[in-house]
Amino acid sequence: MTERQQDYYAETASAYDSMHVQPGDAHFVALEYVAALLNVVRAKSVLDVGSGTGRAIQFLRRRCPDLRIEGVEPVSKLREQAQVPGTVMHEASGEDLPFHDGSFDVVMSFGLLHHVPAAAKVITEMTRVARFGVMISDANRFGQGSIAAGMLKLAVYRAGLWPTFERFRTKGRGYMESDGDGIFYSYSIFDSMPQLRTWADRVFVIPTMPQKRLALMQIATPHGLLVAFREPSGPGWAGC
Repeated sequence: MTERQQDYYAETASAYDSMHVQPGDAHFVALEYVAALLNVVRAKSVLDVGSGTGRAIQFLRRRCPDLRIEGVEPVSKLREQAQVPGTVMHEASGEDLPFHDGSFDVVMSFGLLHHVPAAAKVITEMTRVARFGVMISDANRFGQGSIAAGMLKLAVYRAGLWPTFERFRTKGRGYMESDGDGIFYSYSIFDSMPQLRTWADRVFVIPTMPQKRLALMQIATPHGLLVAFREPSGPGWAGC
């Protein structure tokens, strides 16, 4: 995350939840799935990368009270706003997680990757620290807007021209900026699937917003939960 984006969060920290947290929104839907999947794989420890004010941590503390949860958040003003007693919130960024390899059963992030200039670096750190699971709730550029726009964006991406298109669209900056979201980059959870497939045995997407009536999920869903799991060795998840 850039220094400018951190400054944005520091300035808006007191209003963060009212600006970014809405009951029943896409991240809330993702958290419902996350809680269920954590039970499926018998996870005992979770790291939330880019915790903000601790929304995901609060939710999982209620749903999975025996789970060990820690958070990572580089912005001190957001950590101060977090209402997560008994939870360790580390001052660190997703690009450089201060943990040994395989420190947590599952590593997750919510709405983080469209705010970083190089999502692949964050995912590299997430997979390094994760024992057998990574879950990412974020946007899908191809599913935003009309079906025709989505098909055009996907064609440009598959032709390898997306970086050139983004430089033109953003007038060379490589990012966009708004009062409601600060600095953000063009990102799709589908961008990260190939990288996660090199690490995990199972990779799939769960839509977290209503889908368009279209068979191609890359265009049909504007937001989703990207899930990657490794098969455990030994007795399996039940023995973890």
